[in-house]
Amino acid sequence: MSKIWLITGSARGLGRDITEAALAAGNSVVATARDVGRLADLESRYPGQLRSFALDVTNATAAQASVDFAIDAFGRLDVLVNNAGFGHVSPFEQTEEADFRAQIDTNLYGVVNLTRAVVPVMRAQRSGHIINISSVGGRTAAAGLSAYQAAKWAVGGFTEVLALELAPFGVKIISVEPGGMRTDWGATAIADAPALLPDYEPSVGAVLGMLKIYAGNAIGDPKKVADVVVDIAGRDSLPAHLILGSDALHVFGQAEAARQQAAKEWAPVSTSIDIEGVDLSFLSGAMQS
Repeated sequence: MSKIWLITGSARGLGRDITEAALAAGNSVVATARDVGRLADLESRYPGQLRSFALDVTNATAAQASVDFAIDAFGRLDVLVNNAGFGHVSPFEQTEEADFRAQIDTNLYGVVNLTRAVVPVMRAQRSGHIINISSVGGRTAAAGLSAYQAAKWAVGGFTEVLALELAPFGVKIISVEPGGMRTDWGATAIADAPALLPDYEPSVGAVLGMLKIYAGNAIGDPKKVADVVVDIAGRDSLPAHLILGSDALHVFGQAEAARQQAAKEWAPVSTSIDIEGVDLSFLSGAMQS
């Protein structure tokens, strides 16, 4: 059965591929972007099936208006894809406050704004899928990406909490976490990198060097990621997180192993602050949906 989608950041990159895949699968889409003129060709190819909406995801009022527009246009809303986002590589010390805030506002509050607008609709329907396009950087760390990865880590935690809250009334939410993809993300991320202070050359400099080589040569195919997103929207059982890409699995595996090793080594310190004889049975159901 075809569904009604709302996709942010639809004009280019992965968002464009998700939009095209959803349309090709027979769904109706409200495609949002700051510059909707870049969606004109898709509107011509899919008349009546695609509607565009100019949206700055950092504007909560505009986010609500986009959801209202989707309901007015198609009568319901089944799938929200929070895709809009960007990152800039620079040492935290050399990241201007305005740039840091802009990355948080787009990558985190953009997700929050759209989700806040759509949850009442899906709760009333007793159905819906919210698909947050995050990154393996939402569960790992790379020097130079403090703002971007802080936002993506927050999106992961936000997704896990909402998965517990929304499950009782049939709404699914997932954080999709790809590795590198052949989009323009990497080129954009390094385009305005500052001249590094010498102390940051070994850490942030290494990341910049890797991205200069990797940008445009990543192993991830965004069209295949888009196909996975379309598949997710038809599933009733979803994990809170989905890693995509062999590179992402490798990096995530290394990070998890390091965390597990640190937790094991520091366990005596972790437990040293307990009051003797404490009963932990009260925790048994606290983390379950």
